[in-house]
Amino acid sequence: MTFETVSTNTAFGGVQGVYKHHSTATGTDMTFSVYVPPHAPGAKLPVIWYLSGLTCTHANVTDKGEFRRACSELGLIFVAPDTSPRGENVPDDPDAAYDFGLGAGFYVNALVEPFAEHYRMRGYIESELPALVAEHFPVDMQRQGIMGHSMGGHGALTISLRNPAKYKATSAFAPIVSPLNCPWGEKALGGYLGPDRETWAEYDSCALIEGGARLPDLLVDQGEADNFLADQLKTHLLVTACEAAGQKATIRMQPGYDHSYYFISTFMADHLAWHAERLKA
Repeated sequence: MTFETVSTNTAFGGVQGVYKHHSTATGTDMTFSVYVPPHAPGAKLPVIWYLSGLTCTHANVTDKGEFRRACSELGLIFVAPDTSPRGENVPDDPDAAYDFGLGAGFYVNALVEPFAEHYRMRGYIESELPALVAEHFPVDMQRQGIMGHSMGGHGALTISLRNPAKYKATSAFAPIVSPLNCPWGEKALGGYLGPDRETWAEYDSCALIEGGARLPDLLVDQGEADNFLADQLKTHLLVTACEAAGQKATIRMQPGYDHSYYFISTFMADHLAWHAERLKA
């Protein structure tokens, strides 16, 4: 698999790159960013996959996430993919709403036309992009962690819960914990998967935990001043699911913090240190 280098910049002794390739999963060109910290020649490094939220591209966390200093110090590769397929023939929300279509792939493999052809972000994140990154970057695929924000937090949790042997560490900022029980999820899962709610359960972290899926550990930070908390994110549902199932989890409510990258960047280094401890154990 080949890719095109869009840009590279030196940062904290490592290289921040942006790359583009044609995806067989989505049938479109996809852009992603990779930060490779300074390392000894021939070394293989643990990798963190960061999944972004609604309206985002790879650029939001790359520009505002403030992860490079910590990744440089901890020796972590940091990969940030896009949130949906894009291009002239890629269908969007008919009303151009922000919460469906372009920028809102919800990390599912769509079943409903006209979205089924291109909206296959689950396959892209779980299989295609990791194979591409493993081929071209010095990653140790036995030491993978995954994290995300909002819609990307939903993606990180559900992908990890479905693939517990693949990811040694999982964390999230303000995740959509139960798309089965919020307006964003109702619209996205209904639009991409159809009306059969049984097919939605594999994309709902609370339902997966209730169904027996487990992680070695979980870290979640949620801002108490997040205006999406009550109606969309519903962190209490994840707390209840983890407690009922005996799923080990640290779920922290952070007073004063909202849904923005000011919040994410504040706790990014904490999350990366938490991942590094588990990936290097």
